[in-house]
Amino acid sequence: MKKQKIVVVAGPTGTGKTRLSVALAKQFGGEVISADSMQIYKGLDIGSAKVTPEETEGIPHHLIDILEPDETFSVAQYVQKANEAAEDILERGKLPILCGGTGLYISSFVDNVKFTESQTDFSLRERLMSEAEEKGTEVLWQRLAELDPKAAEAVHPNNVKRVVRALELYESTGLTLSEQNARSKLIESPYEPVMLALTGERELLYERINLRVDRMVAAGLFEEVKALSDSGMTRSMQSMQGIGYKEVLSCFEGECELSECIELIKKNSRNYAKRQLTWFKRDERYQWFDISEENFLERAMAYVQERIR
Repeated sequence: MKKQKIVVVAGPTGTGKTRLSVALAKQFGGEVISADSMQIYKGLDIGSAKVTPEETEGIPHHLIDILEPDETFSVAQYVQKANEAAEDILERGKLPILCGGTGLYISSFVDNVKFTESQTDFSLRERLMSEAEEKGTEVLWQRLAELDPKAAEAVHPNNVKRVVRALELYESTGLTLSEQNARSKLIESPYEPVMLALTGERELLYERINLRVDRMVAAGLFEEVKALSDSGMTRSMQSMQGIGYKEVLSCFEGECELSECIELIKKNSRNYAKRQLTWFKRDERYQWFDISEENFLERAMAYVQERIR
């Protein structure tokens, strides 16, 4: 079976992925599939730096605003929906362009990961959650790091749900998450990806991230989170775990001052960018483009043109 060409635009937060993906879509007749774990939620606009109608320049964007803020969403669901979107775009003779910074979404889609539905053992999950609450998530993350270093590297130590889920899978099946993922990749992907990643000097990236947070605050980030909180959203919900949302909720609960909260958002955003770079640099299929170079956009366009002929 002949593989279908798709384009992937990845990279850390604040590097201008949207701008590049829209330019590629306009040049090559494409449509964008978002690979962002926060932009899937309705009402999370400012803190997620959700693409605006003006920024899309008329290019259709898929998998944005598809969930209510109180809903959960898994990587398996993302892969299913991204495949549906890609198939629809291809059937209409367009080029699918996957764009975002959620590395697990991108790699799972590109590598055609098949997720097996395992029955949830609620007593096991409850035990692990209780242990995390009693001893701290870091203790469970360290256990995961000993069992499955690769999976632990992809999960932040404070992400209790994903740490618990990885341990739950191991205890219920005897296989680590990495082993299960390896088995799931045995079915070859129907796509031939052209993969680009954006980067830049650390000082430039950090400057852009800090400025971006300042703009979010000026645009009404605190008001957005207040409205979500007033509508019943809590810190325990998946959508409220995103950077910008969890810090502001902490501020509302008196855990930090306004200025401290803003600095914490900047710090956590910078740390997230570092983790994103580490994730994407592990995949040798990416062609990197430095956003500090004046002609990076033209070179990226030429790179794609050469490979989708």
